Amino acid sequence: MSYSINRQPLLKGASDSEFEDDLETEGDDPNISVPDEEPFFKQFEPCDKYNLVYIVVYLLGINTLIPWSFFVTANDYWMYKFREVDENSTKLINYTRVENMEKTTDLQASFISYLNIASSIANTSFLIVNTLISKRVPLRIRMVGSQCTILLLFIITTDFVKINTDKWQNTFVAITLTTVVFVNAASAIFGGSLMGIVGRLSPKYITAMSSGQALGGIFTAITEICSLWIGASPILSGLVYFIIGDVILFLSLIAYIILENSTFFKYHMLEKLPENIETNFSITGEVTFSHSTSVSYTRIIKKIWHYGLNIFLVFFITLSVYPAVTVLIESQYKGKGGSTWNDIYFVPVVTYLIFSIGDYTGRILSGILQWPKNKPWQMVLLSLMRVIFIPALIFCNAQPRHHLPVYIYNDIYYILITIVFAISNGYLYNLTFILTPTVVDSHEKEIASAIMGAFLGVGLTAGAAFSVLMVKLI
Repeated sequence: MSYSINRQPLLKGASDSEFEDDLETEGDDPNISVPDEEPFFKQFEPCDKYNLVYIVVYLLGINTLIPWSFFVTANDYWMYKFREVDENSTKLINYTRVENMEKTTDLQASFISYLNIASSIANTSFLIVNTLISKRVPLRIRMVGSQCTILLLFIITTDFVKINTDKWQNTFVAITLTTVVFVNAASAIFGGSLMGIVGRLSPKYITAMSSGQALGGIFTAITEICSLWIGASPILSGLVYFIIGDVILFLSLIAYIILENSTFFKYHMLEKLPENIETNFSITGEVTFSHSTSVSYTRIIKKIWHYGLNIFLVFFITLSVYPAVTVLIESQYKGKGGSTWNDIYFVPVVTYLIFSIGDYTGRILSGILQWPKNKPWQMVLLSLMRVIFIPALIFCNAQPRHHLPVYIYNDIYYILITIVFAISNGYLYNLTFILTPTVVDSHEKEIASAIMGAFLGVGLTAGAAFSVLMVKLI
């Protein structure tokens, strides 16, 4: 074995060529190792131990829709609260859930539409606000503060269940809608911030949040069906709904606090800086940047507006008929033969449970298939094709009717339409949110996801407003 040794004096100058000769000779010997150019210490990326973050994101996803779902699904409770009451007693005059829609009061017939509008306007406004404040208000304040607000308002709503409001129904409507506005405002801050969080993570976590939202709808539908099955009174079922909501909201708050302290969460919530940003390290371990990272809202919108248009179309079309119109669709055999399925379970099972299961299925499928990928115009075309569901559901057996005829009486056809309607909603929604972070820079992902939330909110508001017209049209 032979080694080439540099025999030049230590302080004697040497030409570049001489050093190159020495290095080449040394490098040619297979027994001498040359260090790699890679850094000695690689950046450590923590793993999601026990899938804790995934589970918490799932729970937080459920929490984003729990307030709206429980308000909407507690239909028996609202029908009881807004029933026609005898002036001299609290005797129930016309409280029937499905038997005679012609005799419902104005408040009973219109409350869900009012609820949708109040929810959507507040949700949209504060999704936009969240987009503007996401770089100014710390994430912890937005997430914890919004969840505490929702929980407090839900507790107040729970207290109203046992209060007799028969003599001041209009005042109770105003109080309820005001509560709904503040709940949805806080929920928008919470949901928009959560979208920003998962936008920094992998598609797996985006699907977890999205699936959690759909699972919340399934959970509330099952809760309603169970209350009907045990024969609970409207007051008891309302109390059960909101107490369960209180518990879930509290658990969600605790789960987020745990999540915030995980190493995986802290690592991914650090700002991902562009490569050309220079960093200076001080002896104390502090890091300073030669200039700050700027985020241009205009530049981000230019990159994602196709996806924003798509998410707007998805929710505008869905909210145009669901649940304002679909909750009015009855079984073709309703009132014939005294079947509990036709008279009691048809609406909660088909309108809420089957729709929520289909929506959940679509969101799971989009996390697996992801087609069409990176072709936003194809997604927009698919969303536009869903407009066929508006006339299809309007011409189902929605009652009462004043202007349009019924063309689709058969329950099976209505159920099949609902399944396709729900799966397409979940699939296109989740696919859009999965693909959006892939077209922006890493430090823009949180803002991009928040902007998508704003597009979603505009779609919700426009669809809810349009649903009022659809109800009047039939």
